[in-house]
Amino acid sequence: MSSKRITHYINGSTWSGSAQRSGDVFNPATGELSAKVDFATAEVIDEAVAAAKRASVEWRNTSLAKRTQVLFAFREIVNAKKEELAKAITLEHGKVLSDALGEVTRGLEVVEFACGIPHLLKGGYSEGVSTGIDVYSIRQPLGVSAIISPFNFPAMVPMWFFPIAIATGNAVILKPSEKDPTPSLLMATYWKEAGLPDGVFNVVHGDKVAVDRILEHPDIASVSFVGSTPIAQYIYENGTKAGKRVQALGGAKNHMLVLPDADLDLAADAAVNAGFGSAGERCMAISALVAVEPIADDLVKKISERMAILRTGDGSAGADMGPLVTSVHRDKVSSYVDAGEREGAKLVVDGRNPKVDGAANGFWLGPTLFDNVTKEMSIYTDEIFGPVLSVVRVKSYDEGLALINSHRYGNGTAIFTNDGGAARRFQNEVSVGMIGINVPIPVPTAYYSFGGWKSSLFGDTHAHGTEGVHFFTRGKVVTSRWLDPSHGGINLGFPQNR
Repeated sequence: MSSKRITHYINGSTWSGSAQRSGDVFNPATGELSAKVDFATAEVIDEAVAAAKRASVEWRNTSLAKRTQVLFAFREIVNAKKEELAKAITLEHGKVLSDALGEVTRGLEVVEFACGIPHLLKGGYSEGVSTGIDVYSIRQPLGVSAIISPFNFPAMVPMWFFPIAIATGNAVILKPSEKDPTPSLLMATYWKEAGLPDGVFNVVHGDKVAVDRILEHPDIASVSFVGSTPIAQYIYENGTKAGKRVQALGGAKNHMLVLPDADLDLAADAAVNAGFGSAGERCMAISALVAVEPIADDLVKKISERMAILRTGDGSAGADMGPLVTSVHRDKVSSYVDAGEREGAKLVVDGRNPKVDGAANGFWLGPTLFDNVTKEMSIYTDEIFGPVLSVVRVKSYDEGLALINSHRYGNGTAIFTNDGGAARRFQNEVSVGMIGINVPIPVPTAYYSFGGWKSSLFGDTHAHGTEGVHFFTRGKVVTSRWLDPSHGGINLGFPQNR
C-alpha cells in the first residue's frame, strides 16, 4: 500500500490534523494505488469556512488594482508550470498529456478573463435623475463561495469558477473530486506564490459528508457544481433550501447531426475526436451521431477506419487515448456495451479487451462504435461517460431535430453541413444550450458563458463570462444627494491606483 498522503489545504498551509477516513487514489494507466486522500469531517469543513470567512473581509476591501495584480501573477505562474499541472492530471485522471495541457490552457482563458475584473465590475451612473440627485449601481462580493468539481477536468472546471469568485472579492472553498485531488493542491500553491492572502483559497477533500456540510453551512453563500444530473439536482435542491445561490451543471447526451451535404471526412474526423478524446469522459463529448440518410453507411465506414489506427495506452507515453479513471467506472461503461448488444444495436467496433500500450492492470476500455441504435436503447438514453459512440439513422433533418429536442439532456450539440440556411435554422430550433456548426465540441470561450438546458442545468446562471461575474456578486443601487461640496487639500503628485 502506498504511503503517500494527500490532505487538505486550509488558511494558506497544509492541514496538520489526523483524518478519520480516507479514499484511494490510483494511477489509471497501471491500476496501482498511488496515494490515500484524507476525507474531511464536518468539523474540518467548518475550519476551512471559518478561515475563508475571516479572509474574505480583508480581501473584499482590497483594491481592484491589487486584486488584478494577484490574478495576473497567478496567470503567469500557471502558464510557467502548466507542464507540472498537466502531468499531475495525467497521473491521476489518465487522459493523455496533450489533452491535459489543453485543459490547463482552456482554464487559463477564464483566469485571463478575470484579469479584466475592473471593467467587468463597472456599474451604471445616472446624473440628475431628480434635482440634485444621482443614481448609480455597484456590485459586491457574496463572501464565501464553495466549488464542488468533478474528476474529468480537475484543473479546468475549478478554473471556470474560482478566478471570477476571487477576482470579485470572495473567498473560496474548493472540494475537488477525491479521484484526482492533486491538481487542486498545486493550484493552491500557485495562488500563494502569486500573493493571494491566506484563507482566500482553500481545498478540502471528501465525499458526501463534506458535500452535505458545505450545502448546509450558514456561512457559505454560494455553491458551484459540475457533475452528473442526479447529484446536480441534489445539490441544487439542498443548497437552495439552505438559502444559498447555486449553479449546478449536470449531465449530457450530446448529439451530432450530419446532413447529406456535409463533408463526410470532416464529419468522421470530428466524430472520432469528440467521441473518444479523454476516453469520452467529457460532458461535451459527442456520444450520439445522428446520420441523415443516405450517408450512414459511408460515415460509419469512415469512422471505423479512423478508429482502427487509434492507440489506447498510457497517457504519459504518447498514446491517442488513455484509460478510464477507475476500474469501477471502466466496468460501468463496459456494462453499457454489453447492454447495447443485448438490446439489438450493431456493434461495429468492440472496445472491450483492447490491445493497449500500457500495463495489463490499467483501467482500459478501447473506442467502441455502435450502429443502428434506436432511441429506446440504454446506450442512447443514458449518459455513458466513456468511449462509446452510437450512430442513430434518421430519414430527414426534421426527424433528427425532433430526436435531439426530445432528449432529456440539452447540454451541447453540433450540426455538420455545407448549407448555411440549414445551419441557421438548426441554431434557432434546437433546444440545447451550446451549439456547434461544423464544430464538434462547442465549448464557448471564457467571455461567453458555459451551460446547457433542460436536465443539464439546475439554476439560472451559467459558468464564467458575464453570467459568472453576476453569480459571484450582488447588485446594489444607490440614490445620492450631496448638499455641500467638499475640498480634499493639495497634492501635486500624479494620481495612482493603490
